[in-house]
Amino acid sequence: MVNQEVKIGGLTLKNPVLTASGTFGYGEEFADFIDLNRLGGFIVKGTTLEPREGNDYPRMVETPSGMINAVGLQNKGVDYFIENIYPRIANLDTNIIVNVSGAKIDDYVATAAKIAQLPQVPAIEVNISCPNVKQGGMAFGTSPEGAAEVTKAIRSVYDKTLIVKLSPNVTDITSIARAVEAEGADSVSLVNTFMGMAIDVERRRPYLSTITGGLSGPAIRPIAVRMVWQVAHAVKIPVIGLGGIMNARDALEFLMAGATAVQIGTANFIDPTTTVKIIDGIDEYCTRHSIQDIHDIIGII
Repeated sequence: MVNQEVKIGGLTLKNPVLTASGTFGYGEEFADFIDLNRLGGFIVKGTTLEPREGNDYPRMVETPSGMINAVGLQNKGVDYFIENIYPRIANLDTNIIVNVSGAKIDDYVATAAKIAQLPQVPAIEVNISCPNVKQGGMAFGTSPEGAAEVTKAIRSVYDKTLIVKLSPNVTDITSIARAVEAEGADSVSLVNTFMGMAIDVERRRPYLSTITGGLSGPAIRPIAVRMVWQVAHAVKIPVIGLGGIMNARDALEFLMAGATAVQIGTANFIDPTTTVKIIDGIDEYCTRHSIQDIHDIIGII
């Protein structure tokens, strides 16, 4: 057997395959399709201090080799998660990571402090990169100063593994990665979706109620791989790569570019068993190439 175990901050992942927030619900929605315990971990949908209704419909549209979404972080709030969702998933034998977002820094801090009290949630992923909300989110992720400020504030109340999710909608993503590293981030995940737009030419109007939204899927993968490679060479903390990973070959690109782990997103909508197929595919690749440890290929480019 190939050793696929990797470490992200204080987390030990049995393999480098995670799920991307917003594409995997709370995990239990996929339990009929895969054994959740096989995953390195899964990241639950974006969680905010107060409930959010999300954006008006329509808020998803398929595009060539991808999709644009503007869901807007719809969720029932952190207290609902703690009281109703957490008890149902707490006993899983994998890493449960909560994606945290907010409209202002105090919201992030309060939500992180609540999640910190859950013994079976060893990490949070801080979303400073969502292009689909009118307040917060991407506003913090587009400058090193803003990213550093929110990371520092969360670090002051959260002592478990802290992952910061970075926006690709910036000029220099490495400067933002360095800024959050300096303020105590244990890892960075990248990339979130790219700002995109699609127009219905027959009706002569945008497909989405918000006009613009976040582009994901295979269309963004080459850009995401490039950004992961850049950031992996710019910081000392582990990098988690995501963006259009559909199969094991795609995941291996990110690992070779310097990612310690990967997240599977849009592919979950197409084939809910994609994650375990990628785990098996990485094992098959390493076996075929006589690679006994996944670290032998991480960051080789």
